[in-house]
Amino acid sequence: MPAFDITRLATILRDAAKAEILPRFRRLDDGMVRQKSEAIDLVTEADEAAERFIGAAVKQAWPQALFVGEESVAADPGLLDRLDAADFAIIVDPVDGTANFAAGLPLYATMASVVVKGETVAGIIYDPMGDDWVLAERGAGAFMRFPDGRSQRLKVATAPALAQMVGHVSITFMPGASKPLILQNLAKVRVAASYRVAGHDYRTFATGHCHFVAFNKLMPWDHLAGCLIAEEAGGYVARFDGSPYLPSHRDGGLIIATDKDNWALLRREIFTL
Repeated sequence: MPAFDITRLATILRDAAKAEILPRFRRLDDGMVRQKSEAIDLVTEADEAAERFIGAAVKQAWPQALFVGEESVAADPGLLDRLDAADFAIIVDPVDGTANFAAGLPLYATMASVVVKGETVAGIIYDPMGDDWVLAERGAGAFMRFPDGRSQRLKVATAPALAQMVGHVSITFMPGASKPLILQNLAKVRVAASYRVAGHDYRTFATGHCHFVAFNKLMPWDHLAGCLIAEEAGGYVARFDGSPYLPSHRDGGLIIATDKDNWALLRREIFTL
């Protein structure tokens, strides 16, 4: 793997947001938003322009890296197969929470992860509205970092009893047969919410403001950065079958909990697929 500087990649995400995303926020006309696979799956001019910006900067900084962006995969699905075999890859979601962005809601993120030989080694979630990053490198902890250089180490919350837990759950892609039961089971917790943006679900968990997060659809740009950050903040991450989550996984669901015991509790009491 060539020399990697997480601060440089974090800065690239910020520069892209300031150049291509923020100037378009609440300034999109109908021609700047398109539907992809369905009505809730959108792409905007900001997604595409930001990905081009980040891709060009990544190529200059790390020319050996395979660059995998959400929008580039939409155009060339074969990139995902190349990711599984890559020695060094950088995966990007230029605007995570595109539906929020298109609706003018100030809750979206720009994310990147670094994968080396099938293992996620770095992850960054940048909030363009708050102008700060949550980031992690494997084995080095998770941190909130600010543009003035300040840094704060992150630690997940201590979970209360199940009835008092707060969780973020994306039910959109849960198996249809299981969805009614999962929704019923969520009555067992205090709060079950969805921001419709994985980046902020992970940020909220890693900063200690919720106790669990769950998803079913596993596209790498949505989860690699967040899962590494969650683990480095002290959380426990596994797919529904209990197996570790890897960059090659596209399904199997995810539960992110404060520790292994609470993961098992949530799997048993809530996510009874």
